[in-house]
Amino acid sequence: MKSEVCIVAQAHRAQAAGAAVAKRLLRNRRIETLKMLLGMAVFILHSSFFVSCSESEEGETEYANWQSRNDAFFNSLEDSLAADPASWEKIKSYTKDQSLTTGKNTDCIYVKKLSPVTSLVKGDSSTSPVSTDSVLVSYVGHLIPSASYPDGFIFDTRAYKENDPMTSSTERFYASSPLIDGFCTALYHMQRGDHWLVYIPYTLAYGSTKSETIPAYSTLIFNLTLIDFAPIGQSLPVLLAPRKQ
Repeated sequence: MKSEVCIVAQAHRAQAAGAAVAKRLLRNRRIETLKMLLGMAVFILHSSFFVSCSESEEGETEYANWQSRNDAFFNSLEDSLAADPASWEKIKSYTKDQSLTTGKNTDCIYVKKLSPVTSLVKGDSSTSPVSTDSVLVSYVGHLIPSASYPDGFIFDTRAYKENDPMTSSTERFYASSPLIDGFCTALYHMQRGDHWLVYIPYTLAYGSTKSETIPAYSTLIFNLTLIDFAPIGQSLPVLLAPRKQ
């Protein structure tokens, strides 16, 4: 009987010892798991930090002295106008006093008129959109040249291939919608089929404020074609763009 009691007691002690060992193993495993998770978290934080720093440094390099560079670029357009007045035009913003013949260059947009798309002209082509009209356009918008983008970073596009409006994806909106002043100014002077390069100073665009991928103090350049426009209540044609291969 005593031997049986001793056996049972030994079994209980062995069970308790085994449980204690299991607890220590479990605790150690938890500690190792926590260490691994902590290491992963530190690695992710470091990676994010270096990526954000890299992106920040890249942006700072890409757009270093951006305001002065844009000022110099826009001022140079006056030379382009003087050298080829038949192709270039300076148009004062519709938001400025039109009765004044003088003013700052940054009160105006500069336009280089490219070959018109005559196949788009319908009826009376001497008229231009007004603020209540709905307009159909094709365009590519980009910034001035920079280190990584010698042709200027493209921030928006509503065109297909080589800005061919006959096969373009297009944008329809009202000329009175909340567009930047420079873009509206161009539309108010365009006729159906006109194809222009439009240079807009940052004072008639987003000014000192960043807008999504557009840095503050950015001159905006649009390769713009006016396809059609219509007054309220009149429909515009639907142009289907071909699928990209």
